[in-house]
Amino acid sequence: MVEAAFTESQVFTLVIMPILIFIARIFDVSIGTLRIIFVSKGMKYLSGLLGFFESLVWVLAISQVMQNLNSWTTYIAFALGFAAGNLVGIMLEERLAMGNLIIRIITRKEADELVRYLWDSGYGVTSVDAQGEAGPVKVIFTIVKRKKLRKVIEIIKRFNPNAFYTIEDVRFVRETFIPTVERSWRFSMPALGKRK
Repeated sequence: MVEAAFTESQVFTLVIMPILIFIARIFDVSIGTLRIIFVSKGMKYLSGLLGFFESLVWVLAISQVMQNLNSWTTYIAFALGFAAGNLVGIMLEERLAMGNLIIRIITRKEADELVRYLWDSGYGVTSVDAQGEAGPVKVIFTIVKRKKLRKVIEIIKRFNPNAFYTIEDVRFVRETFIPTVERSWRFSMPALGKRK
């Protein structure tokens, strides 16, 4: 009887229930954000499992909103939980740093030192001479683990702070390169040109 009275009280309806809905939405939207990222990386089984929990928590949250239609705080909690869940999901994905990235570097400056340093640091590198709008350029490709992205960008900026570079997610990479410096397998593109 006491429990029924508490769940029907103003405190429960206006404070506790919205907090629970807010937490549930953070949870389900964070899972949904990760699920979408895993789908894009081809991780179908993990995506399916996350989808189950995402929908289960969403149904629980929306059912509480529907049972409390006269409480505007549940609407606000539902919407705020959605917004916060997106931020939490993206932060979780950044912490996990899963997958591989391709970095394309285009530089007008001679890039032999950059290429050599990347090679010596254990990264597979393909460099190609190309023609840009302002004249000859060097195009450098390397595929790295997301966890190593910051380190590679620091290397690029150290050797050529004005280099133009792009970064893209890579869904699949065939391992073709064993670095001489680090003795673990590393994903990379086969070198097209001579190693400098």
